[in-house]
Amino acid sequence: MLRPDFVRRKLGLIAEELDHLTAFRDETVESLRDDVVKLAAAERFLERIVTRAIDVNEHLIASLATGDDDRVTRLTYRDTFLRLAGLGVLPEDFAESIAASAGLRNILVHEYNDVDHELLRGSIRDCLQDYARYIRYVEAFIDQS
Repeated sequence: MLRPDFVRRKLGLIAEELDHLTAFRDETVESLRDDVVKLAAAERFLERIVTRAIDVNEHLIASLATGDDDRVTRLTYRDTFLRLAGLGVLPEDFAESIAASAGLRNILVHEYNDVDHELLRGSIRDCLQDYARYIRYVEAFIDQS
C-alpha cells in the first residue's frame, strides 16, 4: 500500500539535506580535499540524499508493482530509479541520468578514503539539480495518486 506520508517525510529530509549541501556548491576540489570536516560533511550529505531517495524508490516500487517479479526481485539501487520510469513516476531520460547517483552512493559508502575528489566535487552540483527535480517528480506523482 502506498504511504504518501512516508514518501513526503523522506522527500522533506532530502530537501533539508539539499539545503545543507548548498553550502558546498562553490567549493573547489582543493578546499574540500584540504578540509577533512568539509569533505566528510559533503560526502555524508550526498550519501544521505541518495540513500533516502532509494528508500522512496523501493517503497514506490513495492506499493505500485503489479507482477510477482516486481515485488520479489531484488533490484540494484541504480535499477530502482530506472524502475520508477517504468511505473510512470520519473521520465525515462531523467531516470537514466539520476540513476548514476546510486554508483556515487556506493563509492561513498564503500570506498571511504579512496573517493575521487574531482568526482565528489562535480557530484555536488549534479545532486543539487537532480534531486530538486526528483522531489518535484515524486511529489507530482503522489499528488496524482
